Amino acid sequence: RMPVSVPAADRWQRSSAAFSLSFLALVFSITAFSSSYWCEGMRKVAKPFCTGQTEGDHCIHFNSPDANNSNAVQYVWETGDDKFVDRKFHAGIWYSCEEIINEKGEKCRSFISLTPAADRGVLWLYFVAEILYIILLLTGAILMSVEMCYYRTVIDGLKINAFSAVVTVLAGLLGMVAHMMYTTVFQMTVNLGPEDWRPHTWDYGWSYCLAWASFACCMAAAVTTINKYTKTTLEFKHKRKTLERSLKIKYKFPDH
Repeated sequence: RMPVSVPAADRWQRSSAAFSLSFLALVFSITAFSSSYWCEGMRKVAKPFCTGQTEGDHCIHFNSPDANNSNAVQYVWETGDDKFVDRKFHAGIWYSCEEIINEKGEKCRSFISLTPAADRGVLWLYFVAEILYIILLLTGAILMSVEMCYYRTVIDGLKINAFSAVVTVLAGLLGMVAHMMYTTVFQMTVNLGPEDWRPHTWDYGWSYCLAWASFACCMAAAVTTINKYTKTTLEFKHKRKTLERSLKIKYKFPDH
């Protein structure tokens, strides 16, 4: 029984699915790369002394006639949550921000300046890998769109398809390595970074999840592209063998 060939409409659907996944990976990657919510958490900082204009639970009331004189103020910190306040923070690739006590807004610092000197080389490698990841994703998406719209023969489509599959796989590998490098750098910064920045509790934020979602979409696009290339190649070989058999029967060529 002769196998059923894959119709052109099915090939176009696979091409559009691969392009959509690749484009989605590109959007996710750019959004995560430009955001500062890779990690979020809380910093436990000592409450400041209350002044004449600051009141409430976010400062310590110091009942002394010389309270405004910093030389006369002597305070021994005791353990207990009532002497400390939780300050929210979020950090990304470019900068780290934390809320300001008793004021609106955030105070931001460059994340590169917070990274230990021994790990800054890894952070710069991450920058290079992430930028290459985005460039390869863009290249793969462009090739997939060209394959969908402009190729004229099956052979040309297969060539573009193979090249876009290789580019997308390379992009996925670079993205995986880049995200793992940033994870390592952030954990080292938590342990060895400045004491006035180290978080009390932290977890990965939505940007980190978006970056790995980009990697998942990239690999899904690569698998879809490779699957389309394999099926098209098998279909092309089957058609060629069928044509050869029909020619042999028609002209009665010997089998050898």
